[in-house]
Amino acid sequence: MGENEMMAIVEAILFVSGEAVSLSEISDILGIERKDAGKLMDNMIERFRSEGRGLKILKANDTFRIATCPSYKEYIERFIGKTREKELSPSCLETLSVIAYRQPITRMDIEDLKGSNCAHSLRVLLKNGLIKETGRLKAIGRPILYSTTDQFLRSFGLLSLKELPALEEMG
Repeated sequence: MGENEMMAIVEAILFVSGEAVSLSEISDILGIERKDAGKLMDNMIERFRSEGRGLKILKANDTFRIATCPSYKEYIERFIGKTREKELSPSCLETLSVIAYRQPITRMDIEDLKGSNCAHSLRVLLKNGLIKETGRLKAIGRPILYSTTDQFLRSFGLLSLKELPALEEMG
């Protein structure tokens, strides 16, 4: 099977999945080595970009998903009749920022940094899949630890947490 056919298969899988598909799954489905699947995906991402398509392949860690290009958002919203995505409140964004930079982190540590209660923000961020519970701190009461998710990376157009701006840049 040639590269074009493999790309067509992956494109169809990403389309019907609606969720991120791991590199291991792609490798297994195509019956090729993981490193070859990685090269295929890199080539596919570049091809989508260079052809100026309305879709693009997003990579977050070792997962891939298909998405529309942000430059066509206005037209897509017109088509589906959606005027605007629901935005996160400033409090939720502040909580998300603290988690992104300090993860894994407990609720108490978030509240100490913010200086306010964050229970509602944590519920909203969990519901939206932007954060997840990643364990418990080995301390009295065993508080929950929170970290960001791959959905967080995709939502903010990041490939990894290393792409977050340095805190000094945000000053």
